[in-house]
Parts: sequence; C-alpha cells; structure tokens
Amino acid sequence: MLTKFETKSNRVKGLSFHSKRPWILASLHSGVIQLWDYRMGTLIDRFDEHDGPVRGVHFHKSQPLFVSGGDDYKIKVWNYKLHRCLFTLLGHLDYIRTVQFHHEYPWIVSASDDQTIRIWNWQSRTCISVLTGHNHYVMCASFHPKEDLVVSASLDQTVRVWDIGALRKKTVAPADDILRLSQMNTDLFGGVDAVVKYVLEGHDRGVNWASFHPTLPLIVSGADDRQVKIWRMNDTKAWEVDTLRGHMNNVSCVLFHARQDIIVSNSEDRSIRVWDATKRTGLQTFRREHDRFWILGAHPEMNLLAAGHDSGMIVFKLERERPAFSVSGDSMYYVKDRFLRFFEFATQRDTQVIPIRRPGSSTLNQGAKTLSYSPTENAVLICSDVDGGSYELYIIPKDSFGRGETVQEAKRGSGGSAVFVARNRFAVLEKSSNQVLVKNLKNEIVKKSAIPVIVDAIFYAGTGNLLCRAEDRVVIFDLQQRIILGELQTPFIRYVVWSHDMETVALLSKHSIIIASKKLVHQCTLHETIRVKSGAWDETGVFIYTTLNHIKYCLPNGDTGIIRTLDVPVYITKVSGNTIYCLDRDGKNRAIVIDATEYVFKLFLLKKRYDQVMSMIRNSDLCGQAMIAYLQQKGFPEVALHFVRDERIRFNLALESGNIQVAVASAKEIDEKDHWYRLGVEALRQGNAGIVEYAYQRTKNFERLSFLYLITGNLDKLSKMLKIAEVKNDVMGQFHNALYLGDIKERVKILENAGHLPLAYIAARVHGLHDTAERLAAELGDNVPTLPEGKSTSLLMPPSPVTCSGDWPLLRVMKGIFDGGLETVGRNAEEEYEEAADADWGEDLDIVDVENMQNGDISTVLEDEDVHEENESGGWDLEDLELPPEIDTPKTAGNARSSVFVAPTPGMPVSQIWIQKSSLAAEHVAAGNFDTAMRLLSRQLGIRNFAPLRPSFLDLHMGSHSYLRAFSSAPVISVAIERGWSELASPNVRGPPTLVFHFSQLEEKLKAGYKATTSGKFTEALRLFLSILHTIPLIVVESRREVDEVKELIVIVKEYVLGLKMELKRREMKDNPVRQQELAAYFTHCNLQMPHMRLALLNAMTVCYKSGNLSTAANLARRLLETNPTADNQARTARQVLQAAERNMQDATQLNYDFRNPFVVCGATYVPIYRGQKDISCPYCSSRFVPDQEGQLCAVCDLSVIGSDASGLLCSPSQIR
Repeated sequence: MLTKFETKSNRVKGLSFHSKRPWILASLHSGVIQLWDYRMGTLIDRFDEHDGPVRGVHFHKSQPLFVSGGDDYKIKVWNYKLHRCLFTLLGHLDYIRTVQFHHEYPWIVSASDDQTIRIWNWQSRTCISVLTGHNHYVMCASFHPKEDLVVSASLDQTVRVWDIGALRKKTVAPADDILRLSQMNTDLFGGVDAVVKYVLEGHDRGVNWASFHPTLPLIVSGADDRQVKIWRMNDTKAWEVDTLRGHMNNVSCVLFHARQDIIVSNSEDRSIRVWDATKRTGLQTFRREHDRFWILGAHPEMNLLAAGHDSGMIVFKLERERPAFSVSGDSMYYVKDRFLRFFEFATQRDTQVIPIRRPGSSTLNQGAKTLSYSPTENAVLICSDVDGGSYELYIIPKDSFGRGETVQEAKRGSGGSAVFVARNRFAVLEKSSNQVLVKNLKNEIVKKSAIPVIVDAIFYAGTGNLLCRAEDRVVIFDLQQRIILGELQTPFIRYVVWSHDMETVALLSKHSIIIASKKLVHQCTLHETIRVKSGAWDETGVFIYTTLNHIKYCLPNGDTGIIRTLDVPVYITKVSGNTIYCLDRDGKNRAIVIDATEYVFKLFLLKKRYDQVMSMIRNSDLCGQAMIAYLQQKGFPEVALHFVRDERIRFNLALESGNIQVAVASAKEIDEKDHWYRLGVEALRQGNAGIVEYAYQRTKNFERLSFLYLITGNLDKLSKMLKIAEVKNDVMGQFHNALYLGDIKERVKILENAGHLPLAYIAARVHGLHDTAERLAAELGDNVPTLPEGKSTSLLMPPSPVTCSGDWPLLRVMKGIFDGGLETVGRNAEEEYEEAADADWGEDLDIVDVENMQNGDISTVLEDEDVHEENESGGWDLEDLELPPEIDTPKTAGNARSSVFVAPTPGMPVSQIWIQKSSLAAEHVAAGNFDTAMRLLSRQLGIRNFAPLRPSFLDLHMGSHSYLRAFSSAPVISVAIERGWSELASPNVRGPPTLVFHFSQLEEKLKAGYKATTSGKFTEALRLFLSILHTIPLIVVESRREVDEVKELIVIVKEYVLGLKMELKRREMKDNPVRQQELAAYFTHCNLQMPHMRLALLNAMTVCYKSGNLSTAANLARRLLETNPTADNQARTARQVLQAAERNMQDATQLNYDFRNPFVVCGATYVPIYRGQKDISCPYCSSRFVPDQEGQLCAVCDLSVIGSDASGLLCSPSQIR
C-alpha cells in the first residue's frame, strides 16, 4: 500500500472523491463533514449542520454540489463554492445510511434504517420514489454506473437489485396523449416506478454493503458473516459465483477496483484486504493496530482508494504507477504492460522490443521498478520487488525491433537494486551482507566490494562509481579503489538525475530536490510542499522537474519558478529546447511544448550574458510583477525599468537605479507630495541642485528650499524666500532666512514686530545699530536688559559655499549595457521648470565620489572658489553663453584639450595597498579593514571574542591616519601615514602603516605590573597584565629576535594573570578555608619573579599554618628558605613554622594538592593537572585546561577558544619572508 495522505479525526463513516479536483469529503461520526485536499494535505472546509453522525456523503459528478445523510433523518444538499447547505430533504423516519447522486439524472438515492430506499429529485426537491421490500435496516443503496438499476444491502441478510426503468421513462416527458393518460392513472392510483428484479440470498448474517462492477454484470457484497460474495446476473436471474473468506470480523465495505481486476474489502477486524477478482484469492492484507475500518471510497478516474477508520482516514494507491525507463542519447527504453518498448525522441517512433516475464500476481507491486541500459552491449537490466527484490538481464537481439514476439529467457538474480557500471559490468546490491557484487553479462560474479556505510539502494554515478543511498545521506563509492569519494547529508532520496556532462547531479526526495556536484559538494536545496515526481536537465544546465501538478525549473543558483500546470502527473524523460518529453501513468509518451523564455532570461542574467538579455527584452513579452520583483531583488532595477508601464513602480525603480530623468517624468505623472520628497532626496544625493529645487518647490517645502539656497550660495533666491515668509506671516521662517542671509537689520525688525523688545534691543546694541538701540531703550524704559561684562562679540555670518548655484561636477562615464539601447522612455522628461533653468541633466553621467577625492582634485575646488569671488550669482553659468549659429563654429584641432573637464582616474587608496601585501592583522586594522583583521586573528590565534580588542582596533586605525581640513564646507581629507617614510623614497612605493603600539610600551607596562604586584595592588596589576595580553596580537616588530621576545612576554604575562586571578578568587572565599589554602598553594606554582615568589610562598605558608595544615606549611617554609630570602623577617618566620611543624607533622584537612607530583593549574577551574593527565591549551596564551573546557573561551586571555586549531602568532614581516 502506498499511502498518499492520512488524517487524524473522529471516526470516518462516509467518503467521496471529487472527479476532477484533488479533493475528498469525509463525513464523521461527530456530525462534521470535512473537505480535504489530499495532494496538498490541507483541510479546505468543514460543514457541521447535521445533528449526530453523518454516515453518507457524495460529490456530484459535474455540479459544485455534494449530498450528505445523517442520523438526524435529514438529507442535505450543499454547494461547496458557496460554503453552505442549499436545502434539506425530509421524509426518512430513521438513520440515513448512504446517499448517492445519479451520474446523469437529477436524482439522489438514499438508504435508511426505516427499511426503505428513497429516490429524490434534487432539482424539484421532492421524493419521486420509495422502494419498499427489505424487512430490516437498509445498509446501503447505489445506482448502476450505466443501467437503470439500483443495488441495496440490508441486515435482513439479502441483497436486492431494483429496476428503475419505469421511473426513467416517467421522468423523460412522454410523447403522446395515451402515454400521458396512463401516467396520470399511475400517479392517481399508485403505479409502481421501481420493481425488485432479484433478491440475492446466501449470506448467513446481515449484509453491510453491495456494489456493482463498473462494466461487467457482477455484484460484490460483504456481510456480518465475515464473507465477501461475488454474484453474477443476466436479464432474467442472478446467482452466487464465489465466496471470499479471510476476514475475522464483520465486513463493512467492499468494491471492485475501477482499473484493475481486483476486489478491495475492509472490515471491523482492522484490516483492508485485496482479492484477485478472477482467481478469487487473497492478494494482500493491510492492518491497523487499533482502528476498525468502516468505509471505502474509490476515485472515479484515478488509481486512488480511500478508507475510513475509527481515528481518521487514509488515501492510498495499491501499486506504483511510475513506468520504469532509461534514456540513452536520443532514445529511451521503457516498460509498459508486459513489454519492453523503445522510443526515439527525434522521430517519436515507438516500438515494441521484447516481451518480459509478467510476475505471477501473488502480491501487488511486482512490476518493473527501475531499468538500466548499456548501449554498447544492447543489454537491459530490469529490477522489481519480486521475491523481496530481484533483477532480470535481457540482451536485446539486433533484429528483434518491430516484432517483439520472441520470448527470451532472462538471466535472473536477487538483489536490492542493479545498475550498469561499465560497458559489460553491472553492480548488484546484496542487502543482507551490505556489499556490492559486480557481475558480467553472463551473470557471473567478477568482484565483491563491501560498502563502509549501510546502504539500501545503489544508482549509477559514472563509470566504475556508484551513488549509494543510506538512511540520511548519499555517498559516492569508487568500486576500483573501494573508497568513498564524497558524501552528503540528505533526506531519503528516491531518484537520481545526472546532467549531460555528469558534472552535476539532482537528488530527488519526496518533498525536496538537492543539487550537488559530481563529488557531492552541495550547491542548493529546494523544498516543495507538493510531492516531487521526476526531473531532467536541459542543455543549458537548468534542471526541469515535475511535481504532482506543476512543471517547474531550477537555475544553478537555486532560483525556481513554475513553467506550467499539469492536469495529471507526468514523468519527464528528456528536455530538448522548448519541448519536454515525458511518460504518463499509462505508459504513453507525450511531448509538451513549453515557453522557456522566463528561465532562459534569468539564466542569461545569472551568467552575465547581457547581450542575450538585451535581445530578449526587445523581442519577447517578458513582464509581470514577479519578473520585476526578481530583477529588483537581483540588483538589476535598470533592466526592470524597461518592462514597467505603471508610473509608481517606474518611479521606485528609477530611484533605485539612480535614473533621475525617468524619476522626474514619473513624479510629474503621479504628482504626490511623498514622491516629490523622495525625488528631492535622491537628486540631493546626486548633487543635482536644480531638480532638488524643483522638487521642493512642488511640495512648497520652504524650510528645505531656504537651506538649499544657503548651501548653494544662491543669496538672491534666499532673499526672495525671506519675502515669501513675510507674506505668509511665518515669523520663524523669516528669522531663519534673515540668519542665513546675515541681515542684522531684518532680524532686529522681526524681533521687534514679534514683541520681543529685549531681544531686539540686545541684537541692535551688539551689532552697533545705535539709533535703533536708543529708540528701543526708550520704549523699554526701566526694563532695559544689561549686557554681560568682558565678553567679546562675534558676527554670525553663514560660511561661503564651495560650489555656488550649479550642480556638482560629474565624471563622464560610459553608458551601461542597459542604458542607451533601450532608452525609449524618459525622453519627455526634459521640460521647462518653474525655477530650475540651471539644472544639469546628464543622462550618461555619474557622480564624483567626494569621499575618495585624490589630492590632485583639490585644485579644481580652489578654482571654483575664485570663480565664486568674481561672480557672486553662482557656479559655472554655462547657460548664459550666447553662441553664434553652429555652422560658423571653427572645428577644434584633434589634439586640443576637451572643453569638458575630465577628472584624473583615482589611484588605489593607500589603505588598500597596505592590506594587499600583508598577513599582519595590525596592518589590516590600521587600514580600516576590521573584518579581514578579525579573520586573520581567528586563523592565527583562534581568537573569537573581539570585544576586548575593540578600543585597540579604533586607536590603531585612527593613529595611522592624519586628517586635514581644506576649508569650511569641504569634507575632511584623510591622509595615510606610513612607517619609516622619508623624502628620498619614490612616491610610487608605499611603506607599511605607522602603528601606535610598540614593543617598548609593553615593557614599560610589564614593569608597572611588577611594581603593582609587589605593593599588593592585585586588581591594578591584573588590569595591566591583561592589557599587555590584549595588545600583543596587534604588535608588529622587525627582527626574529624581537619575535622571540614577544612570545616570551606572552608566557610571562600569562603566568601572572593566572596567579593573580587565583589570588583574587582566594580573597573572595572567606568561608571556605580548604579552597583558600589550595589556591594559595597553587599560586606558588606559577612562574613568578623571585621577590613575588617569596611573597606568594610566605602568604601560602601563613594561610596553611593558621588552618592547622602543618605538613603543607612546613613544605612551603622549606621552599621559602631555599630562595635565600633577603628580608630577615621572612626567613625567621619560615624557620619558626618549620620548628612548630616538626613536633606534629600532619594536616588537619585533606587538600587537593600534592607537591611531590609536578602539575600545572587549569586556567578555568583552578585545579591541578598532574603530569600524565590529559589537558588542552589555549592557542594564544598557551594556558592549560582540563579537557571538558574544550570549545570554551580562554579564562586567562579572554580572547581565544580553548583547543581550537591556530597557525600561531604572526607579528613580523620577517616571519613571512
């Protein structure tokens, strides 16, 4: 059984498939009717108007209707498009068991526990016939698919067949009056519309179900006597043909399969059984653990069945419908029915080759599963599930084409899967021993290879190689070398499709496609909600695949799209240009012509084949929101612009691609404030002052306009803005404009008019307007404000702008591939502006990057300033020239300088030169390339925590540059400072960056750290030592000797950091004397300077002595005396401790400290790691740790990951040479 879909719900009592759509209705014991999409696995709708269980449900063949019958005695007709019940048919007096629409007439047949069967007309909404005769509950009733018959089953142990021919004649309007008269009589005096034709007796208990064969005169019934009976009928009588025994409980439903010669039954014994209708033997049984089965449904047109049980339903297929095929060049071999067939793609010629053995149908699913073909030997391998997996090898005789009658004895063998791996060798998977047997064409074993992973299927992967499928991965196995060449984690793979050049492989699972290289290096993964069915590669390297209802494509970068929808699933065999060749489920070859424009266009974009893209834009009707969104997402807004007619989208795309003309044209069409504002922002970014001004004027954005005139130095228009503000009575606007203009009198006047007399007085007084000041003072009387003493005043004047009025100077650049040739739009953009006459429209111009301006460009900026002084009205006033007619203009000589200024090409920034040659992290930091510096440090020293290095990074970067201000509103120019620069050096040779950290500084810090340790300022000392550890990764030294000194410094500092951290930890542990003693003792095993070692020993000896651990204290005292302490009191104390200890040489408490056994201290847990125990170290500071700290951040240096691979400290160019 191939389960396609499963639901969990209340007990399912009724099922009905839709004839066209992938839908199924399930009516539940709870009274709900569910509508499911079994292809997508989603619940589409639920209908719950019935009271109590709904036992029968049925879709109409062509109308959007379904009918349901329930235990509330009601039959309801529903419209699923309107999501509601249209009407209810009342008449039955007990539970309704089944309902069914007639395939042709507007009739519904219903069976009920009131012992009747009723036929209703759903158009007139009346009952047109009542069939009485059963004397117990009628369990089911259904129309014959072609004839005027109804079959019913009842608990009175009979099956009845009713003839409803008279009812049909009555419904179809009678032609003459005599007939009409006789009909009136029957209506008045109760004529009979339906008569019992046969009563079938033979079951010993109540019959639960009976159904007709779709084409033959057969009936099948199932009953509480646990038997399934087959009945045959002719025009006069009906009789029992056979009984199928096997069910262990009541048989609840039984039916003939529409396409195969089988009967399917289910029962309350929790099983579904499949029977051979001709041999009348059991083929297969499917069981459930806990659920009794109640109902079966068959799809009217497809090979699908459904079964309802106690906790839901299943939709399933009995046999695989995928034909086995193998494509070789321009032809294909495939299996259909009992024959191997050959199909040529070019001529579409389909021929029968040889008959193949039809398996005895003792069970289902025994047909050919896979097919492998060797073109040179003309041999075919066919694998199937016969006998638990077996293969057959056929050698096709050259002359057998076209006849295909001679049965040839195949060479057989057992094995999970078999494929050709060379011209005359094939591999068979032997699952029991997990090895591959390589055989020759005589079916003799040539070689055995055990596979190192447990696999359940093998596929071809190039000559001599196999692609093996394990549960959660696939591997490529080389049969010669017996090694795995590559492996990839995947879901369960069902099909494998290689590209034509065998460089790429597509691995198809149920819901995903993984594309990988021939060595199984992952390239992309696609996920599909609907099941993936097949796929093939086209010539351009695009993978075309099918799901149950779509043909789709996948580009090499993983982008996908739909090519077309499918009515029925197909299996792609070959893709050639615009034609997809495929096999359908009946084994028929089909050629589907597709429109490949979309994916070819995307492929050209991806491969940067812009010439092809251009021709496709011109010649095809590619458009649509999806394509525009795709182009935008992939960074081609200028291409998208050529598809779009909608002004809003055009506007957005034009802004994104910086095409100001198109944006202006679109903004005019749209004419909305928000669009003008966004246009202004983009034009400002491009330095196109004219358009900025126009945009601000359109939105009446006076504040921004004023500021624009200020920064472009357009004082005339600024004074106009002042007048506008005055007219609008905008006091704040007036005041700002007066400030921008530096107009004092105007400011005083504004303040006075606004009633701010004290402020007006101060402004007049400070700026020396004495007459005005005196007049205001008189008005103020006694309230004259006083000015502060001893303050010098300064005049507030706006700075002079660098470029006046005109647009920014632009570099001349080549048109892009997508400009020029397609520039049909945006021509009408060059219209007059209200006040934007001096806007410079450069269709093919780009903007100078002011940030990266080289020093040479400053001269042009300075020249601007001179122009500004001579001609205050602004800029290069190119539009004021009055040129004579063009004919008289003399031609300029070829070598004359071009009149358009072309800026020199920018050189490579120094910071870029620094990082090109260097592997030193410090030099990358100085150049501002923090990410590469971090990658280098991670690779060299295993550093993962960069937070402590952040300030050093910033200092290094800032310190290697100097910053110059040219003049007020020009950007600051940064200048890189080189190490060891001299005037004699060639200007083209760049030195390395100057660095703010030097080795000598670290030596100073080390001394300061020693000093702080001696004076007992442990926190300060720890800070100093850590700062040394955090600076060393960014140190650069010259010689090899200095490199050794740096490495030595790391070791010294690391010992102090570890010791001081332990000592600080000890001081926190006031209430744990044992741990205090241990930490004090470990401190004495750090490699310290002698004065510090003596202090540590004295400290540890004191702590242990006070706690009564005399043996340990004595050992520490001995070690202290061995250092020959210079301070007398140290030596004296040590001797006293020794004497006291000798009287009682034992420890009061047990310590984790054995001084006889050499050890190092773990930097994180502070426990001893004795010699011979496993440990791991920090790749940077070399501190040691217990193994379970692996992968953690080093607790000593706080930078690196313990146990990570690192190449080592790189701090000098001499290490690289």
